[in-house]
Amino acid sequence: MPSPILPISSHPSSSASAATTVVKAKIDADPSATILISSKFDPEKAIPITPVLPRASSYNSTSNVNNNIVSFANNHQQRFLRTSSDSSLALLADETPRQSISREVGHVAAETFYLSGLCLKLLSYLGVGYRWITRFLALGCYAMLLMPGFIQVAFYYFFSRQVRRSIIYGEKPRNRLDLYLPKTSQGTKPVVAFITGGAWIIGYKAWGSLLGQQLSERDIIVACIDYRNFPQGTISDMVEDASQGISFICNNISEYGGDPNRIYLMGQSAGAHIAACTLVNQAIKETGEGDSVSWSVSQIKAYLGLSGGYNLFNLIEHFHTRGLYRSIFLSIMEGEDSLHQFSPEVLVQDSNVKPAVSLLPPVILFHGTADYSIPADSSQNFADTLRRIGGKAESILYYGKTHTDLFLQDPMRGGRDEMFEDVVAIIHGEDEAALAKDAMAPPRRRLVPEFMLKLAHDVSPF
Repeated sequence: MPSPILPISSHPSSSASAATTVVKAKIDADPSATILISSKFDPEKAIPITPVLPRASSYNSTSNVNNNIVSFANNHQQRFLRTSSDSSLALLADETPRQSISREVGHVAAETFYLSGLCLKLLSYLGVGYRWITRFLALGCYAMLLMPGFIQVAFYYFFSRQVRRSIIYGEKPRNRLDLYLPKTSQGTKPVVAFITGGAWIIGYKAWGSLLGQQLSERDIIVACIDYRNFPQGTISDMVEDASQGISFICNNISEYGGDPNRIYLMGQSAGAHIAACTLVNQAIKETGEGDSVSWSVSQIKAYLGLSGGYNLFNLIEHFHTRGLYRSIFLSIMEGEDSLHQFSPEVLVQDSNVKPAVSLLPPVILFHGTADYSIPADSSQNFADTLRRIGGKAESILYYGKTHTDLFLQDPMRGGRDEMFEDVVAIIHGEDEAALAKDAMAPPRRRLVPEFMLKLAHDVSPF
């Protein structure tokens, strides 16, 4: 049975809220048992101040590089729009399997060519550095060890009739999303809007295939939102894309059998950061006067952040030592002056922004205690900060888990996945029938042999 998780019944008020940190530790005598260490705090009341923090200006110190990037992206944009204009929902529904596969192979080829061009542009900007080179080599070894699982997931992604690939949600390059639909169409389904990670550089919607497959097997619709990466775009472009994708889901998911009143926003790693920025930015807009919005934070049932970083000031040196150099990171984040705007933990403490915190949905943050890419205290500190200023938040820590264990190795191991069961328990928290069905769900099959998973754990660059 899944562990007890913070129940979600309504959005928090500014006068009563709580944050909980849960540490899940394995007991040596019984590996299947866990200890839950939970602490609750009485929150302070939110300060009712009405002004809204203005949007920060762009960073232009890398203008030469950015001009080349913009030129490259603009040249491709027209080709992108022409090739994607025939990918409407009606066409997807009417295609035969052979037509669908042919179209997707062509799309993958075009995307591969496009992403290769972006990678070459990125490499010309990175120059030579031993840290990122060694991690790139480690990434290759890591991918090869998990290749048996990747092949099976890719087969599902391209051949399953339950996957609706590359649905266009906007006019900018890479404004596409993938939908993972349950096999049963009876009744409306809860929805997860998922934003993948990738260090703001190599993110791609297909990275969410494994999660999409697994959640759809539990009668949950998953929408994996693609977005522009660096150097094609900077963080404000990523947040803009994420917001457009969420808007599309909020306004159109009922056409796919989704319940617009049960939408959960979820992100992993860099995607968790982008999703949190998007959510806070939307809440700020809604506290302003005359700001037009196409979706509302009130439509989000809860925010689920997996292995995310929410205070960039505390992470910039950490990333630098791990190969994401300070100059590159600042270019992604539009300069040092913009770190405040794109650090959700810092931003919500601004006196001009605090009123927006009362609009935020419940925030549940998952993190492994052995995560070396983004330390676990990133999630703990953000949850504590939200609680202090009137938000409702919880952090759940998984003892001994790394950055990739929770998202890749554990799901590929098969059987019962602790974090996955916790996520499903949150989504199905108000549906007794679904919870009973979850309790009877068979263990998932293994995708990768155990010795390969252990080696992947050891060589992982994350």
